Amino acid sequence: MGKLDSKIAVVTGGSSGIGLAIAERFIQEGATVYITGRRKTELDAAARRLGDGARAVQSDVSDLGSLARLFATVQEREGRLDVLVANAGVIAASPIRDASEAHFDGMFDVNVKGTYFTLQKALPLMCDGGAIVLVSSCLATKGYPGHSVYNATKAAVRSLVRTAAAELVADGIRVNTLSPGPVDTPIIEAQVGSPEAADAFRRQAAAHVPLGRIGRPQELAAAALFLASDDSSFATGMDLVIDGGMTQL
Repeated sequence: MGKLDSKIAVVTGGSSGIGLAIAERFIQEGATVYITGRRKTELDAAARRLGDGARAVQSDVSDLGSLARLFATVQEREGRLDVLVANAGVIAASPIRDASEAHFDGMFDVNVKGTYFTLQKALPLMCDGGAIVLVSSCLATKGYPGHSVYNATKAAVRSLVRTAAAELVADGIRVNTLSPGPVDTPIIEAQVGSPEAADAFRRQAAAHVPLGRIGRPQELAAAALFLASDDSSFATGMDLVIDGGMTQL
């Protein structure tokens, strides 16, 4: 018997990295999982990998019309939603002196606006016993140079969880934050541009982690499962930081 048997879940940004690992673990635990992503080819490949428990819906969280269509699809096919993981996000580096309006707007549109309205548009499908996980970052609490905009977006997500948890407690819906540290996902290559630079990034990041390595997507999936399942039935408004001790020690 799985921890999410017969549950209906949505995982945004579910076509790769942490989101894909979360979807895979949820399916293993008995859930039907709707994964979203902007790139159809990548999304369809993820759905094939995940198998029968996966449902792929192309969606852009920064587009409110696209979000509305996503949840209308879930409503039509399932009639309800039990678990939401708002994982879709972007990251780019820039010193404050050089940050452009496009740099600022691009990350706030996805990481803050996208997360906020993903949460809002999911609520009509959710009822007593529902679980919501918003993915922030351990950098929400760090003054990490070159990432002022990204860090601010993730701090906003952490703040949103507190208010959402307070508002939804009367409805029996729990809302919690999952805050990863550095994790080995394809976003590393996308950030730095070459396999050699990615390996250097991994070594550099691991040097800041007390456990001496960066995380694996499956470790974040296990944490997401805890927050999504009855194992965390007495937890709401919390921030579960999975960063190898990077911000905790």
